Amino acid sequence: MLRCLAIDDEPLALRQLVAYIAKIPYLELARACSNAIEAQQYLSTHSVDLIYVDINMPDLNGVEFVRSLLGRPMVVFTTAYSEYAVEGFRLNAVDYLLKPFSFADFSRSAAKANALSALRRNRPEQPREGTDEGPSATDDAAAREREYLPVKADHKVTLIRTGDIVYLESEGEYVRIHLADRTSITTLFRLKNMEAALPPENFMRVHRSYIVNLKHIRSYIKGRVYLDNDEQVPIGENYREAFQSCVDRLFGGGA
Repeated sequence: MLRCLAIDDEPLALRQLVAYIAKIPYLELARACSNAIEAQQYLSTHSVDLIYVDINMPDLNGVEFVRSLLGRPMVVFTTAYSEYAVEGFRLNAVDYLLKPFSFADFSRSAAKANALSALRRNRPEQPREGTDEGPSATDDAAAREREYLPVKADHKVTLIRTGDIVYLESEGEYVRIHLADRTSITTLFRLKNMEAALPPENFMRVHRSYIVNLKHIRSYIKGRVYLDNDEQVPIGENYREAFQSCVDRLFGGGA
C-alpha cells in the first residue's frame, strides 16, 4: 500500500485526485492539501510514499515545494502547463500528468509508482551518498534525466527513452523523432533546443536538419550516415570534420 499526499489549490482538481486515489487498491490517501505550505507542515510530522502535486500554485509552487523536501518520496506532477515537464523530470519525478487527465492516465501513472516502489523494496541496499562505494542518489537522478526525454505531442507529454531514438529530423518549427520500432513522433520544438536536451555522449548533429543517435549508426560514407532502421541521413558539409573525428574516437577507422 502506498500512502499518498494530494496537493492542489483548485478544489475541483483536488477532489478529482482524491476520487482517483480511492479507486486504486494499492493507494491510500494520507492527506489532501490545498497548498504546498499546508503539505510541508503535514510532512514535518508524517511520512508518505507518493505525492501528487500541482505545479502552478500561489506562495510556493509545486517545483519549489519538491525541491525543499529532504528524503524525497516519489512524486507525480499534475499541471495544465506542459512547459514544466522538463523541470519536473529533472527532479526525478515518477510521472507528469497534463490536465485534464483521465482515470486511465492516472491509473498508468499509479502503476509506474507501484512498480518503482516494488523495485526499490527488492533491490540490494545501496551505498550511502557521498561514499566511494557506488553511485549517489544525485548520479541516479542525472542518469534518469539522460535516459528519458519528455515530449509534448497530441495534447499530452510522452516520455521517450533516448536509447530508442534513432534520429531526429527538423521540419520547420517541428521536430520529427524517428524511433527504433519504426514509428515517429512529431513535436513543436526547434532542433537546436532538442539537441541541448539530449545526452551529448550519444547524440550528434550531422546536418542542419538532422541529429543521429551514435549507437544506431550501422555504417557511413563521406556525406551520408546509414542507420540500423534501414534509413539514411545526409552529413552536412559543415559537420563532416566533427563527425569524422567523433566516429574515429568512438569506433576507430575512417570514411
